[in-house]
Amino acid sequence: MTQQFEGLGRSYDTYRPRYPDALLDAVAAAVPAVPEPRIVDTGSGTGVALEGLVPRLPAGARVEAVDTSADMVARGREKFPAVTWHVGEAEPFLEAACGVHLVVAAQAYQWMDRPRYRRAAAGCLASGGSLAVLQNNRDFTASAFLDAYECLLEELSPGYSRFYRTFPIGAELAEQFEVVTPHRVSWNQRLKAEDFAGLSQTSTQVQRAIEEHGGTFLTRLAAVIAEHQSDGEVTIVYTSEAFVASGRLTGGRSGRSG
Repeated sequence: MTQQFEGLGRSYDTYRPRYPDALLDAVAAAVPAVPEPRIVDTGSGTGVALEGLVPRLPAGARVEAVDTSADMVARGREKFPAVTWHVGEAEPFLEAACGVHLVVAAQAYQWMDRPRYRRAAAGCLASGGSLAVLQNNRDFTASAFLDAYECLLEELSPGYSRFYRTFPIGAELAEQFEVVTPHRVSWNQRLKAEDFAGLSQTSTQVQRAIEEHGGTFLTRLAAVIAEHQSDGEVTIVYTSEAFVASGRLTGGRSGRSG
């Protein structure tokens, strides 16, 4: 997966959708009122989530970002030189950390060793700290275009299923945290047809399809876009989510998700 993202830093940064203000507000509100809170963005990519989060953080916040892709990290450093960037995996980074007030996983939680990641995140948090999981989900149930796009990926991207992120995030986080609060926002994004083609190629699943089928996939992708475009644009329907988990559990109790 890391190799598939190498060389895509600028495209990723250009085309990836940003996060709704309401979700970023909810995540920033979870930072405790302490001097110089420590924030760690895991699986940070180029810092797409940090674009909206950093301006919402209190003065003096110490922000770190970790990603397995050196290309993504290099682009992130250009954008946010005040952030401390690391190349590496999130789980061992968090296992070695302590005194963290907010851990963020934006469009990255599904790629983690999730049980290990949750334990590491819970273990590194300071008193009053939180873990926030964010994701933008294409709503293929509300769009014939997105349904056709998902069908193409399922046909040509090895092992892909449109349901790959369909797992109970809130229930999983409740294994380590007392309170898990979900936030959801539905929204639409209009993109030029060529920009959607660029966005699609920042996807791991699309990179796998290109690796397997090359020009055949790209030709069929262009056909799907052409069929569903209007005035040279397509509409992406998103349901975006943020799960904010706090109150680290000690022992075997079950948390509550609300």
